[in-house]
Amino acid sequence: MTPFPCNRRTFLNRSGLSLGSVAMASLAARSSMAAATSSGALPGLPHFAPKAKRVIYLFQSGAPSQFESFDYKPRLEELQATELPDSVRMGQRLTGMTAGQASFPIARSKFAFTQHGSGGTWISELFPHIAKQADDLCVIRSMHTEAINHDPAITFFQTGSQLAGRPSMGAWIAYGLGSLNDNLPSFLVMVSRGTGRAAGQPLYDRLWGSGPLPSRYQGVKLRASSEPILYLANPAGCPPQIRRQMLDDLRGLNQQSLERLHDPEIATRIEQYELAFRMQSAVPDLMELADEPEHVLEMYGPEVQKPGTYARNCLLARRLAERDVRFIQLYHMGWDQHDNLPDHMSKQAKDVDQPTAALIADLKQRGLLDDTLIIWGGEFGRTVYCQGTLTNETYGRDHHPRSFSIFMAGGGIQGGMTYGATDDYGYNIVEGPVHVNDLHATVLHCLGIDHERLTVPFQGLDLRLSGVEKRRVVEEILA
Repeated sequence: MTPFPCNRRTFLNRSGLSLGSVAMASLAARSSMAAATSSGALPGLPHFAPKAKRVIYLFQSGAPSQFESFDYKPRLEELQATELPDSVRMGQRLTGMTAGQASFPIARSKFAFTQHGSGGTWISELFPHIAKQADDLCVIRSMHTEAINHDPAITFFQTGSQLAGRPSMGAWIAYGLGSLNDNLPSFLVMVSRGTGRAAGQPLYDRLWGSGPLPSRYQGVKLRASSEPILYLANPAGCPPQIRRQMLDDLRGLNQQSLERLHDPEIATRIEQYELAFRMQSAVPDLMELADEPEHVLEMYGPEVQKPGTYARNCLLARRLAERDVRFIQLYHMGWDQHDNLPDHMSKQAKDVDQPTAALIADLKQRGLLDDTLIIWGGEFGRTVYCQGTLTNETYGRDHHPRSFSIFMAGGGIQGGMTYGATDDYGYNIVEGPVHVNDLHATVLHCLGIDHERLTVPFQGLDLRLSGVEKRRVVEEILA
């Protein structure tokens, strides 16, 4: 008789009608989820004609200051070193890093702003290359979030919840829409460390996890080393034909386990082994840049020659877009400028300015920008008041969740426009607020997904990327 392992589900099933029913209902839900996605997109998706096929998310970890990037506040020149009025702050929560300050002096930006493009978008001198792409940008100056510290705020942007363990945006999109490339994962992640602040906020693998979705939808991290994905290459002395035979035998064993246990994660394991085998040729082809013309490499700047840099990752993002990878996530660390902001942010902006602009221009000249949605931004903004000592030469800024700026470009988004506005202090939103979950709803809309209909039952909730509260698609920015 074939032994039947007593796993958690088996135990619950044998422990009485009530517990067994709960266990079987959970298993049935997961099995139907696996069956629905086995051929790619979920049945019925996309819900309507999409404008975008894929997403490139350029996440600036640590939170870039809106005052030195995209939210021009000319009145701060005359308000320099004056106290932030209580009527503006309205008793709002501060972090532990500045809550004990006796004074909250206004710090104007050291950097000049000028208008760019046909829409007259105000952009800081720190981003001259991005400024040249102004006609393709939609700058949102009225983002807001509830999270005031880095980890929950980053988690919120990536997963739609401040609670760890929920599916990331890339996992949701891969789950709903399936893959466009049989030889690469539908969700790939790259991480770079900037020069703005050496001790950047840590980034955890759960930020690109799949949560309660099948694990095949989690992001796969591309490393900067000679082995971009661990354990992908065959061991020494193992030729491809032996590897193929081993995988065939392993598939047979896993298939027996699947028929016996009906665990959808076993089906995922079978599929991932097969994908890994196909990736053995697809990944080296992706990483090899010898076919890139010199003028394209020059577009991205000198750092493109260094593996692991933001510039190299931007070029790889374009190559992944060409290969129809569904969700491409770049994290760039080092934006947490609590002190000496003018120096640190100048370096950090230099890291990303030319490569970001090159990515937009490169996609556009290849006809890929129209159906590729680009998102650029961090987890919250920075305070208008100075953290620490304010001088004429330097200042710092604390975390500010009440209002901040990001930009979007490409598939489904209007270019050459600015949306939303903050008050003269850049402290409170006065026009067109956009919540983090509103952004999620809008991204899904560009991909042809009704955010209220892409759900998974989990812990008593119909879990969704845009959260359980009523959220909106920001229709004003749609093309």
